[in-house]
Amino acid sequence: MIRILVVDDQQLVRMGLRMLFEQARDIEILGEADNGAEAVRLAERLTPDVVLMDLRMPGMDGITATRRILSARPATRIVALTTFDDDDHLYPVLAAGACGFLVKDTPPAELLEAVRRAANGEAPFSRDVLDRLVARALHTRSSSDTPTATDTPAPAITPREREVLGLLGVGLSNKEIADRLHLGVTTVKTHVASLMAKTGRDNRIRLAVLAVLTGITPN
Repeated sequence: MIRILVVDDQQLVRMGLRMLFEQARDIEILGEADNGAEAVRLAERLTPDVVLMDLRMPGMDGITATRRILSARPATRIVALTTFDDDDHLYPVLAAGACGFLVKDTPPAELLEAVRRAANGEAPFSRDVLDRLVARALHTRSSSDTPTATDTPAPAITPREREVLGLLGVGLSNKEIADRLHLGVTTVKTHVASLMAKTGRDNRIRLAVLAVLTGITPN
């Protein structure tokens, strides 16, 4: 059972998410919060596996709440919920430790799968969010925290790792990559860990951005 905490300042959003997750036999909603401070308190008390975190809320925002929750419980998986006009929050919440990004109008089936992927140690993200991250990376290429168009994968990357990196760039899960390349899931996880070490990207989202920027994603 995946235990989740839903954080959003809009009651209708929380109600919709609750209705969705209550239909899933493998997901349990532990609680809801309408602001960052309450999210931190509930996360400490309820110890969820996954937190769906709104970014813009009154009082403590989702970025600060993400940082505080992960400081106390690093194993918690936090997936940011964003809107189309919220680009300024994407890199900061990634730096704070969020494992994924979803737009709020993500189709229900994809949202359920994203929660499962997050609980499984992966980094779910909406494709349009990745496109915005790439656009921001290109626009702010002088930032040390942002991949640039001139970045290239480390020369020590193997051909197989390059294939895995390209598939990360189109948002495939470990299982989907394993099926595509006829590998075991554990082998894919090993390749992902190796890519992080070789490229200096500390999570799958940064690897995905790198794959897009360097043009190695499959057509």
